Parts: sequence; structure tokens; C-alpha cells
Amino acid sequence: QVRLVESGGGLVQAGGSLRLSCLASGSILSINAMGWYRQAPGKQRELVATITSRGSTNYADSVKGRFTISRENAKNTVYLQMNSLKPEDTALYYCNADVYIGVYSRRDYWGQGTQVTVSS
Repeated sequence: QVRLVESGGGLVQAGGSLRLSCLASGSILSINAMGWYRQAPGKQRELVATITSRGSTNYADSVKGRFTISRENAKNTVYLQMNSLKPEDTALYYCNADVYIGVYSRRDYWGQGTQVTVSS
């Protein structure tokens, strides 16, 4: 079994910063892409940013230039540095990982989410 645990969410004023972390643990052979998604009340879950095992990144247009995704492969950890936060960034942020749990067994895992609230 694989578990993803997010941390680092909280309440911040507009213009402030937060850093989210997500640690993957369990029966992990290797991890392909890792990423962050978010879901605001009444809205669908949307991609925020992803990063491959080699460090290639992809961002939603709404966060480009403000958010930075990074990872430490040796620690099975992905981070999301969020700067210049806006009230519209308020959401529950989920970590996602594409994990090989065996040589021919690959599955997608999600964390429970961490709340980010940005006040105006």
C-alpha cells in the first residue's frame, strides 16, 4: 500500500506565501510523475502543477510565474512553493503520484488534501 501525506497548508493574506509538501511512503518501487491539484468549493478538481522524475514541469496558466513545483526523488517528496497568493487560490490542495509498486504494476495515488485559504 502507498500513502501520500500533504502538509503546509493554512491561512495567509493575499500576496503572501506558503510551501506545501507531500511525502509518499509504502511499497514504492519508483515514482514517475508527481503533482498538485486543487479543488475549490463548487468547482471541479483542476491541475496546478506536475513534475516528472527527471524534473520536467508543467503549470496551469493561472499559477505560472507564482508557483514552483520541485521534488526530492530520494525522499519521495514533492513540494509546491506558492508566492503572491490570491484569494482565488483558496482551495483544498491534493498531491498525486504515479507509482510503480512492482515491475509491471503501476497505480495512481492521491493524498487526503491540505487546505489553503487566502484572505483579501
